[in-house]
Amino acid sequence: MTIVITAFERSPDGGQGLARDTRVRWALEEVGQPYEVRLVSLRAKREPPHLRVHPFGLIPTYEEGDLVLFESGAIVFHVAERHAGLLPDDADARARAIAWMFAALSTVEPPILELVTVRILEGDRPWAGERLPLVQDRIRERLRLLSARLGDADWLDGAFSAGDLMMVSVLLRLRPSGLLDEFPTLAAYVARGEARPAYARAFAAQLAVNAR
Repeated sequence: MTIVITAFERSPDGGQGLARDTRVRWALEEVGQPYEVRLVSLRAKREPPHLRVHPFGLIPTYEEGDLVLFESGAIVFHVAERHAGLLPDDADARARAIAWMFAALSTVEPPILELVTVRILEGDRPWAGERLPLVQDRIRERLRLLSARLGDADWLDGAFSAGDLMMVSVLLRLRPSGLLDEFPTLAAYVARGEARPAYARAFAAQLAVNAR
């Protein structure tokens, strides 16, 4: 059965790998699974056909036969469970990798998304200037603890896993802010993720869509 995912026909980031379909592309590239992409316009994502596969009208989605999934974390988890290469064989190590996936999405990403909101969507509000440093400090505290935990290791828990894939994907969203550069250990960690051939293929595929 052919795997079909959705992506924006014009990504808000211009194809720089920040759209969440990149996470799914990366996971599929890591496990060697071919896939097709159905492009969705900003208008079409609010229309009934797309809402049937993503109830909130977002991307990405994942279709394989009768299976329809939404939410990038759930999709990457499914890919990692279905195909070898992203989760360890050892049960305890597997559980830890899954915990890091949740940590990326539930602990590290929320304040990063707040930063995007306050800088772009709320940047013209009179209180934005006061809120911005508070959000930045919350992010710095998360990064400080994550950096300490990573230490001098290449990856979060032994070999590269879906936990690293999700964490690197989340941290990449910080690059435009400059905050990542304040933590050289994490900047190097992200660079290792970007250097993986599977990520390079996923990034190139997403960029090609937006370069048309």
